[in-house]
Amino acid sequence: MTAGSGYENKAYDGDNPVKPHLHNTEDTVSIREKVKLSRSEKWRILKNVTILSCAFMVQFTAFQGTANLQSSINAKDGLGTVSLSAIYAAIVVSCIFIPTLVIRRLTVKWTLCASMCCYAPYIAAQFYPKFYTLVPAGILLGLGAAPMWASKATYLTQVGQVYAKITDQPVDAIIVRFFGFFFLAWQTAELWGNLISSLVLSSGAHGGGGGGNTTLSTCGANFCVVASAENANLERPPDSEIFEISTIYLACIGAAVIIIAVFLDPLSRYGEKRKGSESAKELSGVALLSATLNQCKKPNQQLLILITVWIGMEQAFIGADFTQAYVSCALGIHQIGYVMICFGVVNAICSIIFGSIMKYIGRIPIIALGAIVHGAIVIVMLFWRPHPENPLIFFAIAGLWGVGDAVWQTQINGLYGLLFRRNKEAAFSNYRLWESAGFVIAYAYSTTLCARMKLYILFGNLTLGVLGYIIVEIRYRRKQRRLKKQEAKENARQAELAKQQANQIEETDDEHDELEEDIEITHF
Repeated sequence: MTAGSGYENKAYDGDNPVKPHLHNTEDTVSIREKVKLSRSEKWRILKNVTILSCAFMVQFTAFQGTANLQSSINAKDGLGTVSLSAIYAAIVVSCIFIPTLVIRRLTVKWTLCASMCCYAPYIAAQFYPKFYTLVPAGILLGLGAAPMWASKATYLTQVGQVYAKITDQPVDAIIVRFFGFFFLAWQTAELWGNLISSLVLSSGAHGGGGGGNTTLSTCGANFCVVASAENANLERPPDSEIFEISTIYLACIGAAVIIIAVFLDPLSRYGEKRKGSESAKELSGVALLSATLNQCKKPNQQLLILITVWIGMEQAFIGADFTQAYVSCALGIHQIGYVMICFGVVNAICSIIFGSIMKYIGRIPIIALGAIVHGAIVIVMLFWRPHPENPLIFFAIAGLWGVGDAVWQTQINGLYGLLFRRNKEAAFSNYRLWESAGFVIAYAYSTTLCARMKLYILFGNLTLGVLGYIIVEIRYRRKQRRLKKQEAKENARQAELAKQQANQIEETDDEHDELEEDIEITHF
């Protein structure tokens, strides 16, 4: 039976989420503290969403700009790619062990501040890039990234629920809209970060691009790291230019931390520590780890693993393989930033568009668009031979890749927020875990496989991931129809009985968070 609804919930028989043991399992609406807010609070919520989004934009201006250059400026012995692999391997470990524990101890706001500081050493290591500086700094960054992203997702999901309650709008549409706005700002980091690197690098005398036919024949799908080692377009820029870029990026990290610390309201304002709520209970570290691991046992989570892994792999490909095998190889390192600006701008625009139109056309058409666009581009890149005389093709491919990435970033994040509302920290930890696994897989074979084989792997993973998503969508819609039929047959007496027995009910993946019951709207 579902809390407060008065009908039996048999839609997911056998899909029993395992919750960590609680010493006090009583969690009824009658003992929980209410979150009393006026309708004017919606403006403050929008302000907080804007602040959070802007802070991540500034933060990732530094990181994205640095990461996009790693496979090219630190290409010797694969140092740049290895450091990126270390980052995402650390994120995988961090997603399992760290986020829920850190968030409960520091709260969402201060977890964001502490985690953002972990990015600074990696940027600073660009002043002296060695395996013993870049790799440890990358590991630290990875350990901080998982709780940072989990905190962001928890914050947006929870304020989205409050905003939906205040404005009487569907929760899923609001959550997706907030994620859409966030990724609009976040993706503009591609623009600013790459603009900074391109302006600095273009002032140098290196990387003229347009090598001879012999060199160009090894670009594109034929690109292999070892075979292309002598390509003049892949020479490392002068240290002075890299130092200038890194100094600017370090300043961005500091600014992002200050924005969160000074201007963002703590989530406690919107029920982060409600008495009797899941996030207020004192759980042991083992129990919190169990919550994250037990999330993997849910059928919907399992079905979403491959599409989440795909998200990491496609981002790794555009940021490392496309920039090296296509852009750097044919045009020169100094052109990477300009091409990736196109990716970032299109990605940002599409993020807000997809987040807004989802409530009108639904999630399925948007995800179908993303799958078709990315699948088509992968096929095109298998046959296209990059040449500096046709620069517009580079920008077109980067822009279309941004369209597809915007689909996954907004819709899959929103889907996680919709399906797993009562386990937000554990759910988004899993999202980051499997997304990071995609990065690790892509970077692990980056220096050993040629571009053609990488494209085959991408296409296969995309196909399987979309199939898993389709099954999730079918399960979710079947359950929604079944619940509506059951609810229509129940009466007020059964609903009251269900309310009294709420503490004995097992949750399901898409059950409502009690936060929606705890919000009281005042008229002052």
